[in-house]
Amino acid sequence: MNKQHTSRVGFVSLGCPKASSDAEQILTRLRGEGYDIAPQYDGADLVIVNTCGFIDAAVEESLDAIGEALAENGKVIVTGCLGAKKDGAGRGIVEQTHPKVLAVTGPHAADEVMSAVYQHLPRPHDPFTDLVPPQGVRLTPDHYAYLKISEGCNHRCTFCIIPSLRGDLVSRPIHDVVREAETLVDAGVNELLVISQDTSAYGVDLKYRTGFVNGRPVKTRLQELCQELAQLDVWVRLHYVYPYPSVDDILPLMAEGRILPYLDVPFQHASPRILKSMKRPASAENNLERIRRWREICPELTIRSTFITGFPGETEDDFNQLLDFLGEAQIDRVGCFAYSPVEGATANVLPDAVPAELREERRQRLMEFQEDISTQRLEAKIGREIVVIVDEIDPDEGAICRSEGDAPEIDGLVIVPEGSEMEVGKFYQVRVTDCDVHDLYAEPLWAEQ
Repeated sequence: MNKQHTSRVGFVSLGCPKASSDAEQILTRLRGEGYDIAPQYDGADLVIVNTCGFIDAAVEESLDAIGEALAENGKVIVTGCLGAKKDGAGRGIVEQTHPKVLAVTGPHAADEVMSAVYQHLPRPHDPFTDLVPPQGVRLTPDHYAYLKISEGCNHRCTFCIIPSLRGDLVSRPIHDVVREAETLVDAGVNELLVISQDTSAYGVDLKYRTGFVNGRPVKTRLQELCQELAQLDVWVRLHYVYPYPSVDDILPLMAEGRILPYLDVPFQHASPRILKSMKRPASAENNLERIRRWREICPELTIRSTFITGFPGETEDDFNQLLDFLGEAQIDRVGCFAYSPVEGATANVLPDAVPAELREERRQRLMEFQEDISTQRLEAKIGREIVVIVDEIDPDEGAICRSEGDAPEIDGLVIVPEGSEMEVGKFYQVRVTDCDVHDLYAEPLWAEQ
């Protein structure tokens, strides 16, 4: 078949890293079965839009993207979380807003997406695995990759509808996860970002069943998974870790330098009353004591977290408890969202709603309060030698890097003005010379690690 006649599929991916992982699976299937991926609407025979449906702003962005794809191309398949979202009468949000879409599926639905593609765009030929690299098609740069270890979530947080979109926890077999990680590393990936809805719960649904990794019996549990990934000699970064006591067992691996001393822990609040109202997992835990213990084991630990202001019933005292928590916890990286009602979330019926203006005002106050903490923690790094990974070379700014404490796209950067000769994806030793509110500045020591 001539190249110009090869079926071409456009792809738009929105949402979180979990959604990006779903997108990579679909793209890998498309390329493996001979479809080309079109970079523009007008070059595509049809378009797949991978959506997010968690909060109202994400729903609006996804619906706009679908509308744009319909206007520009006309043939659109929708997948992702918004595809699973229904209104109060059980009608699909996507179908109501855009009835001309060809098909709609929910998240982690590669088989259903491919079936829809087959109906409207015949396969170019029988599948040949040599059409795609062993690591599949990815949306991230060559030097880092997301490693999804489970789908769904067993928790029922009152502000969240993820379980209704993605279902209950389903952990991947440990041998599958490790094999994918090995394949990614063999392909040149130097940083693995471990993701799921609840990383700490990995294996709970399987009752920590023993699997076999390269012929060795290994429990399907986060601690054992981290021990396996630590053997790959790359950066391993943990996201979406709930503060269960079992997390304490992973800190020695960080202290020994076997996985990155980094935890992304979505605390969401600090007031016991609000956490109970949110139905947060580990809400009864003494999180300040847990953080102290973590830092005793691993002083170099970087903690990032997210919080919600203005949750229904939040009083000024509750909010001040949150600020007091931040002051004591000294969390390195913080994101904050003003509470936003999500259709289908049980929090919508809770009493004492906080006015939207006050929700946003508290968000701004929290971020201003946190700026001083984050800046002081960055200032403490000035003069130190650290290892960075290079993300890009900018002709004006130099090398744009990240430290062990910086996840891509959500944390800060390490900018090396004299690093134009560094190579993307490589590790280097640098000396920190300055900082601002979010980023570090450094000079290269020119000893590639």
